[in-house]
Amino acid sequence: MINGIINVYKECGYTSHDVVAKLRGILKQKKIGHTGTLDPEAQGVLPVCLGNGTKVCELLTDKTKEYRTVLLLGTVTDTQDLTGTVIQNAPVNCTKEELLACISGFVGTQEQIPPMYSALKVNGKKLYDLARQGIEVERRPRTITIENIQVEEIRFPEVVFTVRCSKGTYIRTLCHDIGAVLGCGGCMKELLRTQVGPFFLKDSIRLEEIVRYRDRGELEKIVQPTDSVFMQFPSLTLTAQMERMVRNGNPLPQHLVCSQGIQPADLNVSPAAEKCGEKGCGLGNPAGQLRLYSPDGEFLAIYGWNQENACYKAVKMFL
Repeated sequence: MINGIINVYKECGYTSHDVVAKLRGILKQKKIGHTGTLDPEAQGVLPVCLGNGTKVCELLTDKTKEYRTVLLLGTVTDTQDLTGTVIQNAPVNCTKEELLACISGFVGTQEQIPPMYSALKVNGKKLYDLARQGIEVERRPRTITIENIQVEEIRFPEVVFTVRCSKGTYIRTLCHDIGAVLGCGGCMKELLRTQVGPFFLKDSIRLEEIVRYRDRGELEKIVQPTDSVFMQFPSLTLTAQMERMVRNGNPLPQHLVCSQGIQPADLNVSPAAEKCGEKGCGLGNPAGQLRLYSPDGEFLAIYGWNQENACYKAVKMFL
């Protein structure tokens, strides 16, 4: 079984589920999952997790994402993009200054109402199934954060911009809402996802390229190891005793971690933190998480500091 993550370039016309299904055929393994849905007409970065890498799917879903989109002003559709039915056309009379001021107002933490044409469920039913039946239901606003919007080009009625945002942000809805504030309406014309956490567009690989790597026996060149997602955490190579404890899911006492040379600076620990009590340790009160490896280099787990019990406990196992 292949373990790790492939940074797939999802093309137009495929659902995220389609990509997973095709990779199962290409790689001849069932344990594959994606890290966040992209609309069928959207393109770009779709990290796909393989084997024990599937354990990080939900973690990558939570990562900050970046998109490049084209907003079409003056057109409103029922899907908030060009795949839907046009329900309103209006002239675009705003100036560039008014447009830029409007867009800048969407930066920050805010409430966003998800579109009816989405995979979210209400009372066990997917919203897009209800929408196709002509049924519209009330949707609860969700808290999202838009970190940055960079306008790249203005060619009325189209506007090209890049958005860096949190999990759960609908770019279609952002385009719709910008148009609504301007008074002319708007919808999303194009969408390209350029980043998901540590995965970037420039490194993404199309399905046909993956087939060629497979046929040449070179899949290891494009499968990133599972631990690549956690490079921001300090690493710890375990002793034989500690490895046995970790493989059984047991916590690691603080003094054992100290004995392996983890220093306060490695964990961004405040210098004012209390000492752990192990003579000469100086580790203080560690916060954060560690990547744990067996003596022969196998990635085993992510452990995090537990203040209450003064030990490290398992956060995610990758045995």
